[in-house]
Amino acid sequence: MDGTRRANIQPGQTVLIVQKQDQLTGKLTQGMVREILTRSATHPHGIKVRLTNGLVGRVKTVVAQEDHA
Repeated sequence: MDGTRRANIQPGQTVLIVQKQDQLTGKLTQGMVREILTRSATHPHGIKVRLTNGLVGRVKTVVAQEDHA
């Protein structure tokens, strides 16, 4: 799922982010969202979040969660 829309992102979701220092290389870091830092509804480079491990970056992809029903 796309990371440029705030409505697609909720605390507790697993996401792939790009940190500021990794923007040139495009290296992605996976983690769970602790809080959403971007206030606007959309951002062209991705919504900025803080992960549970304290890392901050812009969401590139929301990792799909499998249903365990």
